[in-house]
Amino acid sequence: MTATAPAPLPADLEGGLRRLKLAAMRSLAPELLTTAKTQRWAPEELLRALVEAEIGARDASNTRLRLKAAGFPMLKTIEEFDLTASSIPAPTWAYLTSLEWIRARENLCLVGPAGTGKSHTLLALSHAAVLAGHRVRYFTAADLVENLYRGLADNSVGRVIDTLLRNDLIIVDEVGFAPLDDTGTQLLFRFVAAAYERRALGIGSHWAFDQWGRFLPEHTTAVSLLDRLLHHSVVIATDGESYRMRQARTRGGDRPTTR
Repeated sequence: MTATAPAPLPADLEGGLRRLKLAAMRSLAPELLTTAKTQRWAPEELLRALVEAEIGARDASNTRLRLKAAGFPMLKTIEEFDLTASSIPAPTWAYLTSLEWIRARENLCLVGPAGTGKSHTLLALSHAAVLAGHRVRYFTAADLVENLYRGLADNSVGRVIDTLLRNDLIIVDEVGFAPLDDTGTQLLFRFVAAAYERRALGIGSHWAFDQWGRFLPEHTTAVSLLDRLLHHSVVIATDGESYRMRQARTRGGDRPTTR
């Protein structure tokens, strides 16, 4: 015997659910109505199943939209993160993965050599934040400053910054990868000052803070920027061997040698 296909919804119900944009309910209602009749569900059971399906579908859709808007260059997760190979203390990692620092509008500053997990940490925590319902935006420092530079042309820098601060967490990675001129430094300071105590920032740099004068040409601005950045901040100095170099050696060891 083959199962009977669920009867389609009456046209008025189909139209009403479409008008109310209850797509998940409209899709699942025929099957659930059949199940409810067969298993003699109470009316509230059917209603609960329909409502839960709609909520689940909307949550999934909103998460996809937030992930797209975040602009991540790649996907990293906290489940992939190898804490045993990291210089981040376990209690600090527990606090970071709780995401309480985002709700408290604290900053996370990671400084250390290339390949020691700064970007992975920022991306993994950002991904977790998106799944938890936070709005996140990722930039490299060069891309952020370029974005702000474009606002100079029509005097819209303030609006650009206000738009960025609609996010709960803004990541600025690779700070110091390229030196900034005086205007770029002023724009970066203006952004950090606007975010101060209003939004959480995640910062990644291979330069220790006492070396930021290497790429921030104006000393007073650099000091003021760091003062705001570090006031409410979790600061982590990453160290150890580069993950990428270690993986490259491992792959090389797996390859047959030629003579």
